Amino acid sequence: MHRLPIMEFFPKAMDKKPKVTLFIQCLVDAVWPQVAEAMVRVLQKLGLSLECPTDQTCCGQPAYNSGYRREACIAAKRFIEIFEGSEIIVSPSGSCVHMVRHHYPELFCDNPAWRQRAQRIAARIYEFTEFLVDVLGVEDVGAHFNGRITYHDSCQLLRGIGVKDQPRRLLRHVAGAEFVEMKNSDYCCGFGGSFAVKYPDISAAMVNDKVDHIIHSGARAVIGCDTGCLLNIAGAVSRRSLSIQTLHIAQLLAKDYL
Repeated sequence: MHRLPIMEFFPKAMDKKPKVTLFIQCLVDAVWPQVAEAMVRVLQKLGLSLECPTDQTCCGQPAYNSGYRREACIAAKRFIEIFEGSEIIVSPSGSCVHMVRHHYPELFCDNPAWRQRAQRIAARIYEFTEFLVDVLGVEDVGAHFNGRITYHDSCQLLRGIGVKDQPRRLLRHVAGAEFVEMKNSDYCCGFGGSFAVKYPDISAAMVNDKVDHIIHSGARAVIGCDTGCLLNIAGAVSRRSLSIQTLHIAQLLAKDYL
């Protein structure tokens, strides 16, 4: 999908900071709201004006992944109607950004008017770390962490929208932290949405492999950018009674961890 040049939004090299509209992923809203709160704190610290539509709902990804295209179109139309007036949209979920950016235009391939509206929205949505590094040019937000940290690459964030270096740049600027790469950081954790439900034994084996790599890295905390992956990893960590923190990158960047 063609991405509009960043400078088209910010013609004076960021002299005027954009007004950010937040899209909060369902899992964050329902299970881990601290992630959204942390993202807000970071963006406010950077002096950005924020708004968060209270009538927003699911982007339609679960329906789309399950083959329910009609239902996914209904969710997509609602998303477009709510967010199409936004200057820029930021979400703490790479998988949701991938859905909007790549699959919305596909959903409306036979409807030129809605396809055009979908393409305009797709060009204005960014994952949180992508927005910080690629749009704002920020790599150091003044975060602190005492100890070794490692990073898990979630599948759609990495392979779907190509976000790999941005989180790492941010992590390398966390004062007091030693960032190390775990083995096979880009291997799936076994979550995969409904995959974990349909194939629980395979999913459990995959997440246990992931936790083994985290342990071998010697990290005190594993950081990620997608809540589904982190909840899956956190569950495995808890079942094995390990003292490893599982943090969304927004949480790490928002406050000092001792």
